[in-house]
Amino acid sequence: MATRQREKALRRKENRDKRPCAKARYVRISPRKVKIVIDLIRGKSVAEAQAILMYTPKAASPIVEKLLRSAVANAENNLDLNRDSLYVAEVYADQGPTLKRYMPRARGSASRIRKRTSHITIILDQVQ
Repeated sequence: MATRQREKALRRKENRDKRPCAKARYVRISPRKVKIVIDLIRGKSVAEAQAILMYTPKAASPIVEKLLRSAVANAENNLDLNRDSLYVAEVYADQGPTLKRYMPRARGSASRIRKRTSHITIILDQVQ
């Protein structure tokens, strides 16, 4: 049963996105709250995005700022790109697994509390 695994792996490697990126997975904050912050920095230069995140009073902004610094470090160290020519090409927050907890309520009943997690991805690119 030949499945051509080597050829398929080679083709996947050739088609892989070569832009620098960073991912934070299983972050204990709701994707809805993260999306408010990441919408502010989409399409901005790295310096401008860091300045925006530094002065944004949201719970997700320190997390996204740390992730942006990680993506910039990946670009500088792994791909030898200049920090000044980078901008935030793509940024998105997907929903991760939800932690389910219960809170006691009246008359011996219980209600479910959903503690949501998110996977945040930042992809940088060079300005042409």
